[in-house]
Amino acid sequence: MKASNCYKLFIIVVIFCLKDHWFICGADPTDGFTRVPLTDENLDLQKPYNIPLSQRYNYSDGIRSFWVYNKDKSFKPDSNTRPRTEVRIKGHDYSSGIWQFEGYAFVPTGTSGVTIVQIHGAAEGATTLQLRIYNGNMRYYRYNLVATDLYDKWFRVNVIHDVGKGKITVFIDGEEKFVVNDQGPGHLYYKCGVYAAPAKSSNFMESRWRDIKLFKK
Repeated sequence: MKASNCYKLFIIVVIFCLKDHWFICGADPTDGFTRVPLTDENLDLQKPYNIPLSQRYNYSDGIRSFWVYNKDKSFKPDSNTRPRTEVRIKGHDYSSGIWQFEGYAFVPTGTSGVTIVQIHGAAEGATTLQLRIYNGNMRYYRYNLVATDLYDKWFRVNVIHDVGKGKITVFIDGEEKFVVNDQGPGHLYYKCGVYAAPAKSSNFMESRWRDIKLFKK
């Protein structure tokens, strides 16, 4: 009888342990954040200045497709930046607080040497974060490896910027993958799409996005 009670107690303890473990594993990057409403007016599209938007962007069934060629022009005639087709989240620029970008991305095989997410603005330089795809892997600029094997599948991207602490945290599919110091204070905002890297970009670059969201704390 005592053995039976001990067994029942053991089962109860195991269940509670598994339950607690599930809650730990199930923690979401957006927990504790408040969603910021976004409309089409908040999504400012940038593309090579000399061609129609429809030749580098498509929006259908909730999916935004961005593509660009390595030899495309910049987004304005007087810019010497690399070619891009991106959405810039406007109306929610920030210089303080804790902000988070979320979106689901898809990068087809062959797209390489391209930034798919940026935080624009920094104390020095143009950006405080670039997440680039090189041969199916994601890197911080061209340096630290963030995630691998991302071609031809949807993956969730969450980027948290704690301006006060000067920290940026990157999650892929809900798992923390990378933490880095930011590039100092500035006029900051998020972007996503395709922006050709300075070197070793593929001729054709594409990313697709859905469920783009913004949060703050």
